[in-house]
Amino acid sequence: MNNLLWTIFALLAAYLIGSVSFAMVASRLFGLQDPRTFGSGNPGATNMLRTGNRKAALFTLLGDAFKGWLAVALAIYLAPMAGFTDTTIALVAVAVFLGHIYSFFLNFKGGKGVATAVGVLFALQPWLAVATIATWLIIAVFFRYSSLAALVAAVFAPFYYYVGGMAVWPFSMAWFLAICFLTLVLIAKHKKNIANLLAGTESRIGQKKKTK
Repeated sequence: MNNLLWTIFALLAAYLIGSVSFAMVASRLFGLQDPRTFGSGNPGATNMLRTGNRKAALFTLLGDAFKGWLAVALAIYLAPMAGFTDTTIALVAVAVFLGHIYSFFLNFKGGKGVATAVGVLFALQPWLAVATIATWLIIAVFFRYSSLAALVAAVFAPFYYYVGGMAVWPFSMAWFLAICFLTLVLIAKHKKNIANLLAGTESRIGQKKKTK
């Protein structure tokens, strides 16, 4: 198999891996309501937490993060054999992320991609992921808004990677651009949350919303 075919296969596989919705899996596994029918309608960990079932929310969080890590980690592992460049790995990171947001299995709809993005960061550079998660936790603990924490962490992720790449780990422009892309998409996907935050109507972490 030549490099082009390997690349096409990797991107398609990454997209399909990203398309697996662990919120939907959790809703069936724990006998819960379809996450698209209550709260924010978002099939993600934060909305699953609104069911009051913390195990389901944790399962969703870890599952969505794992698939992001898996797709990118596999691409990095196979790079020597398949001839993947940093650009290919960056495209795989984007593909698995977009798979979550525009899931093939959910009629090209999905979650906002926060957990999957964190999984991607773990595969690209673990310390970058640690710094980003720490940022999320600090904002979440002090302000109790998951969306605000996600937005702040997303904005800081490219900055962390750039600074770390100058002093701590090898820097890849392709990876940096992929992280910037993830940040921009995350901000766009939180457009409604930003409006709610400004209006003072955004739900806090653990707060239940009425069923649609």
